[in-house]
Amino acid sequence: MGSLFRSETMCLAQLFLQSGTAYECLSALGEKGLVQFRDLNQNISTFQRKFVGEVKRCEELERILVYLVQEINRADIPLPEGETSPPAPPLKQVLEMQEQLQKLEVELREVTKNKEKLRKNLLELIEYTHMLRVTQTFVKRNVEFEPTYEEFPSLESDSLLDYSCMQRLGAKLGFVSGLINQGKVEAFEKMLWRVCKGYTIVSYAELDESLEDPETGEVIKWYVFLISFWGEQIGHKVKKICDCYHCHVYPYPNTAEERREIQEGLNTRIQDLYTVLHKTEDYLRQVLCKAAESVYSRVIQVKKMKAIYHMLNMCSFDVTNKCLIAEVWCPEADLQDLRRALEEGSRESGATIPSFMNIIPTKETPPTRIRTNKFTEGFQNIVDAYGVGSYREVNPALFTIITFPFLFAVMFGDFGHGFVMFLFALLLVLNENHPRLNQSQEIMRMFFNGRYILLLMGLFSVYTGLIYNDCFSKSVNLFGSGWNVSAMYTSSHPPAERKKMVLWNDSVVRHNSILQLDPSVPGVFQGPYPLGIDPIWNLATNRLTFLNSFKMKMSVILGIIHMTFGVILGIFNHLHFRKKFNIYLVSIPELLFMLCIFGYLIFMIFYKWLVFSAETSRVAPSILIEFINMFLFPTSKTNGLYTGQEYVQRVLLVVTALSVPVLFLGKPLFLLWLHNGRSCFGVNRSGYTLIRKDSEEEVSLLGNQDVEEGNHQVEDGCREMACEEFNFGEILMTQVIHSIEYCLGCISNTASYLRLWALSLAHAQLSDVLWAMLMRVGLRVDTTYGVLLLLPVIALFAVLTIFILLIMEGLSAFLHAIRLHWVEFQNKFYVGAGTKFVPFSFSLLSSKFNNDDSVA
Repeated sequence: MGSLFRSETMCLAQLFLQSGTAYECLSALGEKGLVQFRDLNQNISTFQRKFVGEVKRCEELERILVYLVQEINRADIPLPEGETSPPAPPLKQVLEMQEQLQKLEVELREVTKNKEKLRKNLLELIEYTHMLRVTQTFVKRNVEFEPTYEEFPSLESDSLLDYSCMQRLGAKLGFVSGLINQGKVEAFEKMLWRVCKGYTIVSYAELDESLEDPETGEVIKWYVFLISFWGEQIGHKVKKICDCYHCHVYPYPNTAEERREIQEGLNTRIQDLYTVLHKTEDYLRQVLCKAAESVYSRVIQVKKMKAIYHMLNMCSFDVTNKCLIAEVWCPEADLQDLRRALEEGSRESGATIPSFMNIIPTKETPPTRIRTNKFTEGFQNIVDAYGVGSYREVNPALFTIITFPFLFAVMFGDFGHGFVMFLFALLLVLNENHPRLNQSQEIMRMFFNGRYILLLMGLFSVYTGLIYNDCFSKSVNLFGSGWNVSAMYTSSHPPAERKKMVLWNDSVVRHNSILQLDPSVPGVFQGPYPLGIDPIWNLATNRLTFLNSFKMKMSVILGIIHMTFGVILGIFNHLHFRKKFNIYLVSIPELLFMLCIFGYLIFMIFYKWLVFSAETSRVAPSILIEFINMFLFPTSKTNGLYTGQEYVQRVLLVVTALSVPVLFLGKPLFLLWLHNGRSCFGVNRSGYTLIRKDSEEEVSLLGNQDVEEGNHQVEDGCREMACEEFNFGEILMTQVIHSIEYCLGCISNTASYLRLWALSLAHAQLSDVLWAMLMRVGLRVDTTYGVLLLLPVIALFAVLTIFILLIMEGLSAFLHAIRLHWVEFQNKFYVGAGTKFVPFSFSLLSSKFNNDDSVA
C-alpha cells in the first residue's frame, strides 16, 4: 500500500555547507523539495541574523517589481507567464539585475512624472479654452467706448454694472473667472454673498460636456463662473473663497483683442501638448513592453532568492565562520537525491571542497510526510482538516478514498443526479490543464481541487441509485419486475386452491382503490429483481414503509462495519509502535464490546432476512423487541428467532460485562506492574525512537521494550526519571475517560449512522416533490399547449434540480459524510497530533500575478 497507508520513515540530517557554495546548494535543494529545515537560531532576532541584508535587498527588488507590474497592468499590457520556472539567479548576476531594475524604475518614474505633468497642463489649457468660450457670452466689451482708466471697463448694458455709478464712486472694477465643481455651486454662491455683503455679481453657466479633473483624474460636471467686484479688499476675499472651494481660477482678458490672442495661443499649445504627450506615451509603452517580457522570470527569481536567504538565516556557523551547518528532516528514501543535490550545488559554484551531509540520531518526533498525487490529494486534505497524522500511525486517507464517496452515495443515491455530478467532475478532470480553471474564483477553484472526489461521489451515487432503483425519483424497469399481477386473479388457480387464498375477481378490482399483492400466492412473486429494488415498489402505497425498513437496517449494518474496521486499524498502530499489551487490554475488549452487542444485532438482521420467507413472515418476531429483551431478561418466554437464543444472548452479555472492567482497569494496572516490578533498563538507540515519549504510559514501557530488544545495560538515572514522571492516577483517569467515551460512543455513534437513512429519505422525497410539482403538471397538459408549456417547465425543473438537489443536498450529504469519518470512524484509531512535513520547495511559491501585489 506504500506510503499512503503510513507516513514515510524520516531521519534528521546535518548539512555542512561551505560559505561559497551554500547559496547554490540550497538552490538545488529548493528545486527538488526534499528537506524541511530546522531553525537553529530561534534565540536570535530576525533583524540580527547573518543574511538580513540580503533579505532586505530581495524585498527592495520585490518593491520595484510590484511597481513594474502595476504600471504594466495600468497600460493594459498582457503579462506573459512562462511554462517553465527559471532557476534562482547566480550570485554574480544579482547585482547586475538589481542595477537594471533600479535604473528601469528611475526611468519609468521620470517618464511617468513628465507624462502626468503634460496631461495636467493639457487639461488645464482645455479648461481655460472652455472658460473663455463661455464667459464671452457673459460680458461683451464695447469696442467704441474706451474708459480713461483701464480698471473701468465699458459695459454694453447695465445688466451687470452701471458704469457711470461706478465711476462716480471712484472704485476699481475687477473680474475673477474659473471653473467649479457642480456640487459646490450653491454653497459657493452663499459664501460669496455672506462674506462680500452683496458687493459682487456672479454669473454661472454649466458646461455641456464633462471634463477630467487635472488633480484627481475624475470625469465630472463643471460650472463656469464670472465674478465682478469692486475694491481690492473684496477682490482678496473672493480669491480666498475660490481657493477654499478648490476652484480652478484662470486669468480673465481685459479686451476682446487680448481674448483672441489668448485663444490662439491656447490652441497652438494644446496641439503641441497632444503631440508631445502621444510621443511620451509611445515611449513609455515601449519601455513597459520590454520590461513585461522579463518581469515573470524576474519575479520568480527574486522569490527563489529570498526563500534561499530565509533558509540560510536558519543555519548556524561553525567556529571558523567558513562553514554553515543546517539540520533538516528528510525521508530516508530521498537521502540519495539529497546527496546528489549537494554535489550539484558544489559543482555549480566551482568549490574545491564539496558540501556533505551526516545523519544524526535524535529522540524528537519527526514531521509527518505522506506523498500524494492529484488523485489522492483531495482525500488527504479531508483527513488533514481533522488533524495531521502522528508520525508513522495508520493514515485513514487510504480507506477514505472508498468509504467517503460510498457513504456520500448512500445518502445521495439517485442514478440521474449522480450521473450529472459525474459528468461535471469528468469535465473538470478532462480539462484540468486549462489555465482558466487554475485562475478561477474561489468557489470554482474549490470544485476544481476536489474534482476527483466529485468524480467518485458521482460514480458511487450512480451505483447506489441503481440499487435504490431511483432516477430523478422514478424507477427504471430494466429487467422486468419479479411480481406477477395476473397470478392474483381467481381464474389463474384451480378451485381447490381458491378457498385457501385471498384472490381477486372483477368485483374486487372495481370496488377497491387499493389492491394488495400476496407473495405467498403461487406465481405472484417469481424471484428477486436482478439489480436493486424491484420497480413495482414505485407504484406501491407502502413504498415508503418498505424503503424505510430497508435503509434503516442498511445504515446500522454499514455503521457497525465501519466502526469495527476502525478498531481493527488501531491494532496495526499498536503492533507498529510495539505496544502489544494495548491489543490485549484495549483493542480486544473494544472489539468484544462492539461485536457482542451490535455485531449480534447485525446477525439477527441477516438471520431474519435469510430464514423467514413470505409464508412465515407473519409469525417472524420483531428484531427490535428481541434486542430489547436481550437486556431486560423477560420472565415470559418469547418465540425467538432460533432455538437456544436465550442462552446465546446471556453468554454475549457476560462477555460484554467482563470486557468493560478490563477496558477500564487492565491497561493502568499493567503499567503499574511494569513500573513497580521491572527495572528501568538503559536506552542506547541509534536514531530516533519509534515510541513518542509524551505520556506516562511510554515512560513505563521503556524498560519492557528494551528487554524485548535485548538491551541489558542499566542506568541509574533512568529509574529516577521514570519514578518522577510516572503518575498512576493520571493514567487511570485518562483510561477511564477513554473507556467511558468508547462505551457510550458505541451507542451514540451507531445511532449517528442512521443519518444515512434520514438523508437518503429526504433526498428521495425532495426529488419526488419536485417531479410532482413541475414535471407531472407539465406532462398532463393537453397536446395543444403542452409543448409550449413543457419547455419552460423542463428548464425550471433543471435549474431547481441543480441548485436544490445537486448543490444544497449534495453539500449536506458531503458534510454528514465528513462527520461520519471524523467522529465515528477516525476516533477509533487516529490520534492526528502530528506536524506536517513542509519541504523547502520552490514549487510551493506562487508564480501568479495577483492584482497589485504580484510578488508578495
